Amino acid sequence: MKPAFRTLSLSVLAFALAGSNLRADEGMWTFDNVPSKKMQAKYGFAPDQKWLDHVRLSVVRFPGGTGSFVSKDGLVLTNHHVGRGSIQQVSDKDHDYVKNGFYAPTREQEIKVPGLVLYTLMDMLNVTERVSGAVKKGATDKEALKARQVELGRIVDEMQKKTGLHCEQVDLYQGGEYWIYSYKKHEDVRLVFAPEEQIAFFGGDPDNFTFPRHDIDFSIFRVYENGKPYLPAEHLKWTNGGLKAGDLTFVVGHPGSTARQQTFAQMAATRDAVYPLRLKNFERRIHLLEGYAAQSPEHARQVNTQIFGLQNSFKAITGYSKGLNDQDALAKIQKAEKDLRAKVANDPKLDYAKDSWTKIEAAENLLKAHYKETIYVNTRNSTLLGSALTLVRMADETLKPDEKRLPEFKDARLASMKAQMGVKRPFYKELEITEFTDALKDSLEKLGPEHRFVKAMLGGKSPEEVAKAAVEGSALSDPAARKALIEGGKKAVEESKDPMILLAKKLDPIGREMRTEQEEKINAVIEEQGGRIARARFAVMGKDTYPDATFTLRVTYGDVRTYRANGTLVQPFTTLAGLYDRAWSWGPTAESGAWALPPKWVEHQKDVDMSTPLDFIHAIDIIGGNSGSSVVDKKGELVGLIFDGNIESLSGHFYYDDTANRAISVDARAIQECLKKVYGAGALADELAGK
Repeated sequence: MKPAFRTLSLSVLAFALAGSNLRADEGMWTFDNVPSKKMQAKYGFAPDQKWLDHVRLSVVRFPGGTGSFVSKDGLVLTNHHVGRGSIQQVSDKDHDYVKNGFYAPTREQEIKVPGLVLYTLMDMLNVTERVSGAVKKGATDKEALKARQVELGRIVDEMQKKTGLHCEQVDLYQGGEYWIYSYKKHEDVRLVFAPEEQIAFFGGDPDNFTFPRHDIDFSIFRVYENGKPYLPAEHLKWTNGGLKAGDLTFVVGHPGSTARQQTFAQMAATRDAVYPLRLKNFERRIHLLEGYAAQSPEHARQVNTQIFGLQNSFKAITGYSKGLNDQDALAKIQKAEKDLRAKVANDPKLDYAKDSWTKIEAAENLLKAHYKETIYVNTRNSTLLGSALTLVRMADETLKPDEKRLPEFKDARLASMKAQMGVKRPFYKELEITEFTDALKDSLEKLGPEHRFVKAMLGGKSPEEVAKAAVEGSALSDPAARKALIEGGKKAVEESKDPMILLAKKLDPIGREMRTEQEEKINAVIEEQGGRIARARFAVMGKDTYPDATFTLRVTYGDVRTYRANGTLVQPFTTLAGLYDRAWSWGPTAESGAWALPPKWVEHQKDVDMSTPLDFIHAIDIIGGNSGSSVVDKKGELVGLIFDGNIESLSGHFYYDDTANRAISVDARAIQECLKKVYGAGALADELAGK
């Protein structure tokens, strides 16, 4: 599972969600607002502050996912598919660690991942009152947005200087609340273990978003500090027992994005404008990269991780799109919105929100009108052009006072951005030319030769000519070249003859103009009016609810529970015996080898305990971004690792249905069994177990 793209809710509960009668164990709860009374009433248990602090400080945020400290010496557990980009980054043509796996028997053999940064949430501060107070009475939506941005920037800068932590603004309840989350950064992260891709994603795309499932989807890293293993303040202890059906579980992680509290107009914009173009773009890129991969094993190694991510996103958004076209659900959500609007209209104290839905609808109509242009201008599929555009903008923005810069170039973020620009990453010239050519050809076809972006990029030449010349002539794949331009500032960028820098200079004014228009006419309206709706919703229904997911730390809970499908009950656990049975039943060649076993698993078949629980389902409310989240029990011990949801869980973007929505996790017992019996990594298994 991956962090969600811009998704807009079709929940039949979208507004009832904000009331006090949330269904079942629904909710991705912030740590300041955990539903303790509800947990206690249903399960006879609710975590206290010590428990919450323990799990919070044990969790780390990965790029696009979650992980957790699982040993006193800084071991971090996450999914294979969350760590996959890093695993590929430290691979090369002679060492394909994604395909063949990796194990470092000693700490000296652990491989540092350049540029990988993990984050631990140390503190949370509600700054809603201060931010709201910065907006002058009678301000326009544009003025209000700017005032909030400036004030949030000031607070972030103040707190970073005061604490030495990495601070980020967090918007909750569609702008109803503003928080500052402060993180400790971990910048020395090393790969310790990864199983083979084939066993981590056993069943391939055919089994994705299904259950029963038989994946060993985990990887292990270690955090270092000052050249030595990091000693975290808290880490999750490995379970000594394990789970059984009916046991209560908790998931602590970073759900990427939901939109259960947005308006019907926003849902319609996603249905009509956003999803169709995204799906076509995914489909085109998958086809392109599969053709590239077919050229040789080395070509395949270079792009398999990209293909994996695109296929996963395509399948997920196909499911979301199906929900957005459910007419019965549409009718219910329209009625729910109508009821809330009527309550707001009948309360003079809520006059500030009575026109908010109409204004958001007008903004969404603008988004639909311009979305095709936006997606093609901003989706260039060139890492070099992306770097060039960052360098061009950085040179301009850093000459301005901090409060007048684009948010990503403010002082609070600038050091991290410069550090990332200095990281050496794998670069494949042929792949870069292939992807850039295809992106330019697609823009030419969809936007036409007279579009300002197409004219600026092509200058009358063919996409093939432009891409080849720009990629082959650019030095920006070298971090030293990027560093020189950063240090040289505006003068160095202005004098640069690098073809990617020259293209970026043409693209920058177009992108800025489009961004300004979107900020003023769309984003400002949606943020201001969405915040007003949120405040009105609080007034009508109370705040006994959770905000939409924002890739910030949340806790969810629910029990190990079956559900009905295909006329029967779905088993709550699979086992290693089921893994082998599925491999034997399909054979090694079915569906391009989706159920083939890696050689180690064939060799050690006789050694493993076939009754070992492998994967399990539980009634937990999760979404993309929760991938890699540890599953813990009431004692706060690790019992599993989230890696997916069933196909029914895709409705979780829209609403939570406890009758069929299930998260899928790797059982902690299976991780221990395969480390010891298949991979000969007994020392690593012992460290995880605290021995």
